[in-house]
Amino acid sequence: MSGIDGLDGNHGVTGFDALRRAMAENAEEPEGPARNARAEQLLAEAEKLNTPLAVIEALGHQLKVYNYSSEKAKMFVPFARLLRMWDERPEDFDEYETHSLHWVFKWMTTGMLDQPHIPLAAMEKWLGEMEQRYRLAGHSERAVRSAEYSVAAHVGDLARAERAYAAWLAADRDAMADCHACELHEQGWWQAQRGRDEEALDLWAPVLEGEFTCAHEPHAVLASSLTPLLRLGRLDEARANHLRGFRLVRSMESMRSAYADHVEFCALSGNEARGLELLAERPAYFTDDGHPRSRLDFTAVVALLMDRLTELGLGDQPVPGPAGRSWSAAELAAHARAEALALAARFDERNGTVHVSERARARMAQRPLVERLPLGVRAVRTAAAVVVPSVPLTAQEPDLPDLSALIAEARRLSDTLQPNAVEAWAAVARAAKGVELDPRDRAEMADHEAMDLGPEGTELFERAAALYAEAGDPGESLAARARAAYIRALAGDVDEALTVVAGLYDEVLALYSTDGTGVRQTASVLMSRARILMRRVHEAEEDAVLSEAEQAVREVLALVEGRTGDDVRLAARVAEGQAMLAELAARAGDVEASAELFTWAAAGFVEAGLPWFAVEYEARLAGLLHHLGDPAGCERALGAALEHGGPHLEAIGRAQLHLQLAEIVGGRGDDEEAAEHALEAAHWADEAGEGPALGALARHQLGGFLLRQGRWAEAAEVLESALPDLSAETHGDGAVVQTQWWLGDCLSELGEHREAAERRLQAAEIARHWPEQHDHATLAHLAAESLGAAGLPAEADRAYARAGGLWRELGNVHGLIRSLRARAWLALRAEDGADTARELMTEAVRECEVALGGTRAEEEAWQRLVGELGHTHRQFGDLLARSVPEDAEDDSIRAVLEASLAQVVEAIVVFASLGDDALDARTGAELAAGWLAADLSRPAEAAARARAVLDAYGGTDGSGKARDDETARTRRAEAEQMLGLMEEQKS
Repeated sequence: MSGIDGLDGNHGVTGFDALRRAMAENAEEPEGPARNARAEQLLAEAEKLNTPLAVIEALGHQLKVYNYSSEKAKMFVPFARLLRMWDERPEDFDEYETHSLHWVFKWMTTGMLDQPHIPLAAMEKWLGEMEQRYRLAGHSERAVRSAEYSVAAHVGDLARAERAYAAWLAADRDAMADCHACELHEQGWWQAQRGRDEEALDLWAPVLEGEFTCAHEPHAVLASSLTPLLRLGRLDEARANHLRGFRLVRSMESMRSAYADHVEFCALSGNEARGLELLAERPAYFTDDGHPRSRLDFTAVVALLMDRLTELGLGDQPVPGPAGRSWSAAELAAHARAEALALAARFDERNGTVHVSERARARMAQRPLVERLPLGVRAVRTAAAVVVPSVPLTAQEPDLPDLSALIAEARRLSDTLQPNAVEAWAAVARAAKGVELDPRDRAEMADHEAMDLGPEGTELFERAAALYAEAGDPGESLAARARAAYIRALAGDVDEALTVVAGLYDEVLALYSTDGTGVRQTASVLMSRARILMRRVHEAEEDAVLSEAEQAVREVLALVEGRTGDDVRLAARVAEGQAMLAELAARAGDVEASAELFTWAAAGFVEAGLPWFAVEYEARLAGLLHHLGDPAGCERALGAALEHGGPHLEAIGRAQLHLQLAEIVGGRGDDEEAAEHALEAAHWADEAGEGPALGALARHQLGGFLLRQGRWAEAAEVLESALPDLSAETHGDGAVVQTQWWLGDCLSELGEHREAAERRLQAAEIARHWPEQHDHATLAHLAAESLGAAGLPAEADRAYARAGGLWRELGNVHGLIRSLRARAWLALRAEDGADTARELMTEAVRECEVALGGTRAEEEAWQRLVGELGHTHRQFGDLLARSVPEDAEDDSIRAVLEASLAQVVEAIVVFASLGDDALDARTGAELAAGWLAADLSRPAEAAARARAVLDAYGGTDGSGKARDDETARTRRAEAEQMLGLMEEQKS
C-alpha cells in the first residue's frame, strides 16, 4: 500500500485507502449511469497513484458496476485490460484480485451471449480460454460447464445443452462455482424451459424459502417462478411471489429481464392495469440498449400485454411507451412486436439458428392462464369495450327461439321468482315487436318492465293492471296496482301509498271471499300493504306504527301458511313475512327474537329453492349475532350469505360480506383465512368501483393479516397501495395511523429502516393530537429505533427524547427507562460521547430505583420493575465495557472494567431476587461477569461464575432433572468453555 490517505479539495483521491473507501461508498449507491460514471472517475484517480494494485482494484470495481447496470456492454473493455495486466505481471494481483479476475471470466463468457454483435466463434474461443485458465489455476470445471450450457441453451443446441448441464452438476463445487442461489435459479430455469415446472419449483424452493441468497436472489427466482406457478394453478404462491419479487426488483436497473417477468405475469393473470403501472414506472426500459438480451425480453412482454389490451377492446387506450410521442395500446403492440422480432433476428443471425425468434414469438403468443387473479393492491378493472351489433336485431330474428317458447320460459322464470325473470320478459318484448299478443302476455311484459324501472315504473304497473283486468284476472290487476302503491312509498310518498293500498286491500279481501281470486293474488296485495307499513316504521318507530305493521304482516302469514304447497311465490311470502317480524322485533329491542326470526326467514327462502333471497337476511342475522356475542354464529351466517348469493350476488355485496368475514375470522386467530377474505373483499370492491372507499379498508385489513403471518414484503406492498385512498374523513384517522404503523413494522423487518422511520413519524404526528397519548409515545419510540438502525443517531436521539418525555407524562416507567438506555447506546457511538452515555444510563438506573421506592405495586407489576432494574444494570455494565478507548492506559482500562463488573454483579443480585423466573437473565449476567473477571486477571472468580451457571441448570424444574432447552445448552457450553480456559490459566 502506498500514498496518503485522504481526498483533495476537489474530491479527487489522494491515497489508496481513500480510493478504497470511495469505491466502497460507490458500490452502495443505486445501480445506474451515475454509479458507473463515478467508477470511471475513480479509475482515472487510481491511475494517478502509480500503484498497480490500485488500478487493478479500480478496474474490478468498474467492471462490477457495469455488470449490475443497463450498460453491461461496457464491461468487456476493463476486463480485457485486467487480463492483459495479469498476463504481463501477475505478481501485481493480490489474492482477492486474482480470485476476482478468474471469477469474472464467467461474466465475460456468458455476457457475450447478451450482445448480438459479438460473433459466436468469439464466445467459443473465450469458453476454451476460460477452460484452460481455470485448469491452470487448479479450479474445477463446474463453472466452465455451466458457461458451456448457457451458450448451448441460448443458441438452441438442446443436445449439447443437456450434456453440459449434466457435466455442470456432476463437477465439484469450488471457489469459482456460482453461489448456490444463482446456480439453482439457472437450473430451475432450464427445467421450466423444458416443460418441467414442478422440477423447476423444487429446485427453486431453497432460494424462495431464504436458505440461499445473494445480491440478485431471490429477486430473479421469484420472477422466474411466476409463469410456472400460474401454469400449475398454484395461484396463491404466484400472487405472493409477484408482490415479494416486484418489491425487490423495482429499484434495480440491471434486472430488466426479471421486471419483464412481472409484466408478463400481469398479462397472463388478468392484471393488465397493473402491468401498465409497471411499464410507467420504468420508461428507460423501453430504450436502454446496453443489454440487448433483456431489451428483447422486455419488448416481447410489452407486445404480449398490448395485444391483450387490444383483444379486450382497449386498443385505443393511451399507454406508457417510449418517450417522444404518445402511444395507444394497438400502436405500442405493433411497435414492440417489430422491435422484439428485429432483436431476435439479430441474435439468430449471429447464432445461425432460429431459436431466439421462435422463443420470442411463443412468448408473445401466450394466452391468459387465469381470467383474473386478485392481488390485493389497488387495481382498475380493464373491461372490454361494449360491442354494438352491426346487424339490426330484426335481421337476426330467424335465429331467435320461437316467441311462444320465449313467453313460456319467461313465465316459468317469473312464476318461480328466478333472478333473470325480468330479463326474460325483456327478451319477449324485443321479439314481439310488430306482433299482436293477448292481454295476459302484454300484462306480464308491462309488469316486469315496471319492476325493472323501480320508482319510474308506476305508470307501467297501472298499465299492467288494466291489461290483467282485460285478461279476466281482477285479482292480479289489484296486485299490480298494489305494487304501484309500494313504488310510491319507496319514492317517499308513504301516506298516499297507504291510502291507495287500503282501498285495494278491501277490494281484494271482498273478491277473495267470493272466490273471485286466489290466495296468490290476495297475498300479493296484503304483502304490498305490509311493505308500505314497514316503510312507515322506518320513518317513525312509534308503538302504534309498529303494532299496525306487525298486524299487517301476521295477516299475510295467516292467509298463506299451510296453503303454500308447491307454489314458490307463496313460500316466499311466508319467508318474507318472518323477515319483517324479525325487523320489527329488532326495532322493539328484542334482539334474540329478531335473530331467531331472521334464521327462520333465511331457511324458508332456501327451502323454497330461492337461496339468493336469503342473503340479505343472513347478513342482517350476522349483525345481530355479532351483537349477541356469538362470533361462530355470525361467521356461519356470513358464509351462508356468500354461498346462497352465488353468481347473483352483486360485487359490492360480495365485498361487504368478505370484509365482515375477514374481521370475524381474524378475531378467532386464523390469519391465513382472514387474509383470503380480505383479498376477496378488495377484489370485489374494485369490481364495484368502490376501491377508494371499501377497497382501501379491505387492503388495510389484508395488510394487517399478512403482517401477522410474517409476510412482510407482501404486506408492505398492500399497505402502501392502501394508503393513498385512506383518509380520516372516510375511514377514520385510526385506520390511517394503524396502516402507517403496520407499514413501518414491515419496512423495519425488510431492513428499509429510513422508510420505516418516515412511516412511524407520520403516524406519530397524527396520534400526537389524540387525547390518549400511549400510541403517540409508542410510535415515537419505534421511529427512534428505525432512525438509529438507519444510521441517523442525532435524529434517533431526538425521537427517543420525545418518546421519553411522553412516557414520563404517561407514568410509563418501562418506556422511559428503555428510551434512556437506547439514548445511552446512541451516545456511545458518537465521538466523545462516553460521558453522556454513562449519564443517561445512570439516569435510567435512578428512574428504576425511584419507581421501586414508591408504593409497592401488585406482585406482577413489581416483578416487572425489578426485572427492568436488572436489565438496566446489565446494559450499564456492557456499555461501560465497550466505552474503553483502544488507546487507553492500562490503569484506565482496569478502572472501567471494574466499574463494568460492579454493574453486572448488581444485575446478578437483582435477577437472583426474582428466583427461577429470571434464571436465564441471571446466568447470562453471571457469564458476562465471569469474562470481565477473566479480563481483570482473576481466574478463580471467573471459574466460580462458570460453576454457578452449571449448578443453576442442574435441576431447575423441580423434578431434579437438568433443563435441556436451547438456552440451557448454550449457557452450559459457554460456562464449560470458560471453566476450561480458567483451569488452563491456573496451570
